[in-house]
Amino acid sequence: MMFQSSRTGSMSAEAVSRAMALPARNVRRGLLAGLVALPILILFGHGLGHAAEDAVVIPAPIVDEAASGTSEVAVLAGGCFWGVQGVFQHVKGVKNAVSGYAGGAADTAQYETVSRGDTGHAESVQITFDPREVSYGRLLQIYFSVAHNPTELNRQGPDTGTQYRSALFPMNAEQAKVAASYIAQLDKAKLFPAPIVTRIEPFKGFYPAEAYHQDFLTLNPSYPYIVYNDLPKVENLSQVFPNEYRKDPVLVGATKS
Repeated sequence: MMFQSSRTGSMSAEAVSRAMALPARNVRRGLLAGLVALPILILFGHGLGHAAEDAVVIPAPIVDEAASGTSEVAVLAGGCFWGVQGVFQHVKGVKNAVSGYAGGAADTAQYETVSRGDTGHAESVQITFDPREVSYGRLLQIYFSVAHNPTELNRQGPDTGTQYRSALFPMNAEQAKVAASYIAQLDKAKLFPAPIVTRIEPFKGFYPAEAYHQDFLTLNPSYPYIVYNDLPKVENLSQVFPNEYRKDPVLVGATKS
């Protein structure tokens, strides 16, 4: 059985049942589980949560990687992986963007376990990109500008817990150098209303999330959480980074077919 959205997306019965079974403290899949009514969405606009953050226009990093090879991987976390994945799937030069978990051990890399907030994992996205088309530094510019709010500690919008922290997991010393330099650059420029809390953490491994989490934004465009929190991020990407934006996203499902 599929729960059809009012547009082109659908949500499996398994995904809905999993969402509805989660603890109430998980606002995203607890309170907004299943096909909730519009009044709940409106309620979130009046004090119980926050919509997607406004984009912050920021300069490109002064320090960036030189293009080398045809494929590179970046792993980053910025709250709910639905929206972060959705944003980077619309970036030119990105070959694949997979939702998953990073920061913890393999045996705790399951959604229900990570949702407890005590595994060390963060909901993350693994981005495979062509550095000839988009640099690691440009990905970070998009990440800090439109994909999430880097000044929120252990939360993003309505989602709270260490699993929603802002974190970068550099794959090598060069990425770590670019990330540290860019955070210092942005903090010095004081373009955000508060200091950046994004952590640079050692990469311990990336574990893809369950299939029902992949391509969630594209498959469920009318899902209230997506409408309220994540579609504005994609729109911000198209407005702030028109040269990097592509209309048709690269999907995990398409790369597996």
